[in-house]
Amino acid sequence: MAAGADLAVSTDEALRLAELFCARLCHDIAGSLGALIGSLDLAHDKSSGMTGEALELASSTGRALVSRLRLLRAAWAGTDAPLDLSTLADLAQGLPRRRLDLDLSAMPGGTEFDPITGRVVLNLVLLAAEALPAGGTIWLERTDGDLLIGVSGRHSAWPAALGAALAGGAKIEGPRELQAPLTVLLARAAGLSLSLLMPAGPDPPAGAPPLLLGLPAGRAAA
Repeated sequence: MAAGADLAVSTDEALRLAELFCARLCHDIAGSLGALIGSLDLAHDKSSGMTGEALELASSTGRALVSRLRLLRAAWAGTDAPLDLSTLADLAQGLPRRRLDLDLSAMPGGTEFDPITGRVVLNLVLLAAEALPAGGTIWLERTDGDLLIGVSGRHSAWPAALGAALAGGAKIEGPRELQAPLTVLLARAAGLSLSLLMPAGPDPPAGAPPLLLGLPAGRAAA
């Protein structure tokens, strides 16, 4: 689907998307809720001798769940507020808890994205997290006015659905495959170009190549 194209969907497609979002949201929070309930059950078991540790784990799990929901709400539902680097770093606390870091050191300190572009950036961060199943670093860098989003870590690889989505041929088959097509769709609906920055030469480096998000003038200020 090209930028600026009609993004209307049928009733059946809209219902299917709603089903996928519900399934994905339930999947993302079910594990944390289970851990929270288990910790509280252990805290109430006075014979375990682990009341303090269990309450500390319950508190930590609850905070992580709130952070996760804040991130998903901002990324999937959007907000009316611009996205600055401080807010981006704060929302990134909701990324999956598997040793993921967000490196913004290459970003100009005053960078601020308008709400539509900021939503795309948040979804790119979520997509990058899926590219790091063993943990690692998600990094952002401004280059010639555009934005690079890259990943560094063991076994880093973009989801298989990303290539097809960038080529315009992907369908969202299930909740686990939601993020890549959704991110591409949001970028194109916002009038932004998104592509893989493939390195030149016969021996490309190992790992996932960065994504390049084209930012028209005025869509991100620094």
